[in-house]
Amino acid sequence: MDSKRKIRILVAKAGLDGHDRGVRVIARAYRDAGFEVVYTGLHQTPEQIVAAALQEDVDL
Repeated sequence: MDSKRKIRILVAKAGLDGHDRGVRVIARAYRDAGFEVVYTGLHQTPEQIVAAALQEDVDL
């Protein structure tokens, strides 16, 4: 990993629960700390999360 490249983090909200305030707070904290955050949104299945992680080439 190139030390000049921002670390990419995937943040997802699995399941049917529509509450995403906590996920958004975490994503904002990571962005403020210098990370690149990919947020997939609400109601994601495990398969969708894995597909997004592979497609976005995230580090975490």
